[in-house]
Amino acid sequence: MSLEGELSHVAFSEERAPANKGLWRSEVFKVADEMPVDLEIGTGNGYHFSHRSLTVPERCIVGLELKYKPLIQGIRRAVKGGAKNAAICRFHAFNIDELFTEGEVNDVYIHFPDPWTSPKKPKNRIVNRNLLATLHRLQRPGSTLEFKTDSREMFLWALEEIAASPYKVLHQTLNLHASEYAAGNFVTFFESLFLRDGIEINYIKLRREG
Repeated sequence: MSLEGELSHVAFSEERAPANKGLWRSEVFKVADEMPVDLEIGTGNGYHFSHRSLTVPERCIVGLELKYKPLIQGIRRAVKGGAKNAAICRFHAFNIDELFTEGEVNDVYIHFPDPWTSPKKPKNRIVNRNLLATLHRLQRPGSTLEFKTDSREMFLWALEEIAASPYKVLHQTLNLHASEYAAGNFVTFFESLFLRDGIEINYIKLRREG
């Protein structure tokens, strides 16, 4: 398995990943403490993850993904492109405080997570007040959190969770691609499928205040 073999220095299993807590800059990426370390929760097939690593080399990025195949595809795409600033973990975001210490994370990306639209499933949604409180503690002041989803139901639910969090809303729209924020947006693989089907993309960007 690549998590224990050829990519073991940048791809971490659930058992190995927590050993990097507090050491992402010094041991994994071997960069200065001032170097930003961003986080993508749910990398999917890794197009945004690899794009960020290759086009923004002055920032490191850690990805979280539970599904093995897309996880490996994502990190391989980054490594083959020459990225030295990317690492990925097979790890659940609800346990994120096992991976990072306070102030170890910079910007956070959450793109198209499972909407969990069943009436009994909202507790499984990633953008909830408990995770937001944890991320706020782990992020450095001035960092941002970007959330995109095709599910209007989940987005409206998430807005209530965000309102109960310490984050400040910077940008918000129910139709990203008809908004002023479209120009700076990277279209993910799933996003392209939703757009093809005429589905509007819900978007919000938050800031972790000092």
